[in-house]
Amino acid sequence: MPEDQIEWFLGHLHEVSLRAGETFVRQGDPADSMFIFLEGLFQWRGEFGGDTVSLPAHAGEVSGVFPFSRMKRFTVTGRAVTDGRLARFPTALFPELIHKMPELTTKLVGMMSDRIREGTRIEQQRDRLVSLGKLSAGLAHELNNPASAAKRASDQMRDALARLRNANSELLRAPIDHSDIAKIEEVEASLPQSPTPIFEGLALGDQEEALESIIRRFGYAAPWELAASLARSNMPAATLTSLLNQLSPHIARPALVRIAASAELSSLLRTIENCVSRMSNLVRTIKGYTNMDQGPLQDVDVARALDTTLDALTHRLQTGIRVRREYEPVPLLVNTAGTDLNLVWTNIIENSIDALQGEGELFVRTFREDRFVVVEIRDNGPGIPDEIRPFIFDPFFTTKDVGQGTGLGLNTAQIIVRKHGGDIQVASKPGDTRFQVWLPWADAPGDPADS
Repeated sequence: MPEDQIEWFLGHLHEVSLRAGETFVRQGDPADSMFIFLEGLFQWRGEFGGDTVSLPAHAGEVSGVFPFSRMKRFTVTGRAVTDGRLARFPTALFPELIHKMPELTTKLVGMMSDRIREGTRIEQQRDRLVSLGKLSAGLAHELNNPASAAKRASDQMRDALARLRNANSELLRAPIDHSDIAKIEEVEASLPQSPTPIFEGLALGDQEEALESIIRRFGYAAPWELAASLARSNMPAATLTSLLNQLSPHIARPALVRIAASAELSSLLRTIENCVSRMSNLVRTIKGYTNMDQGPLQDVDVARALDTTLDALTHRLQTGIRVRREYEPVPLLVNTAGTDLNLVWTNIIENSIDALQGEGELFVRTFREDRFVVVEIRDNGPGIPDEIRPFIFDPFFTTKDVGQGTGLGLNTAQIIVRKHGGDIQVASKPGDTRFQVWLPWADAPGDPADS
């Protein structure tokens, strides 16, 4: 640059020497300076999106306020990490700088644009990680429930197996004939094989009392223990009476213990099978959501992807939210990296869930329109106010409390959809908010004009 421009610029710099730990600007101070770091190591530090962010600044870098920046106050605090020097250039002289040094101004504006893009990229990545973290926490909770139930069932099986062994040992030591064994096995086989108890709540209590009365009438000690086990095993009162009438007293009690333990083992085994099946389905959901074991680009069935996303969000849909689906009968394919589109569905559906506040209806629909696949996600929440609707796709725009959202969910969804050659349309009024995602249909017939 010409010497007179350099002399003018240097003539308006104010050099500052700092010791390690000293602050040169604080969060909330007026944004009145551009900084040129001359010597040493510096650091910017502040709160953003509920997290503490620290960024280093090295000698030779320029930071602070740039020409055409709309920043009014500093959002971070700057301090020296080591002893060093920096120079301040006042923002009040930016109009003159733009006029006198257009080349430098262009360079500074380019630097500002690069940093905005990099900051947005970092925040989008952070937003993805936050979404993944919340999804992982929900899925971990969903996995923990069946895992805990299976653990409890296995512990109970161990106790039931011990009772079964003791009862069998007692029966083997007693004089027992084949007809008695046949009667015991017949009763075991006749008990209702229901995956859930027939008797529950008050009905279970009434059944226990009825069975206890029968056992007491036949003169057996501690009838409540047997009655509770037999009631949980779905033992009808008539079956118990018939068995006790047919068996001799010295084998009736161990026979009842065996029957109850055998039925309990069958019930606990079904519980474990159901838990393992639930965990297997959750793992399948996770693999489907992340598109593990699949190529980066593929033809994705949007209906299946939507179902996978809804399954992954089950932990948020277990309240009063009803989900309705209406899918095109023929699979609608979109050529994409499936994980990207799953992030689109997640961000839009989570917004609808937040709007419904635990009660309402979520409606998901797919259909074709010319060369496009259209996914419509609708909720009957309060709607998006007219005054904020133009800004919902803007980066960092959010109506949530600090720490509850970064304002990048819908912006990220829009970027992904546009990268795929599609678009997102929004219509909203109280009781009816619709997001329509338009994506190129992978199986769309070619344009005759192209042939």
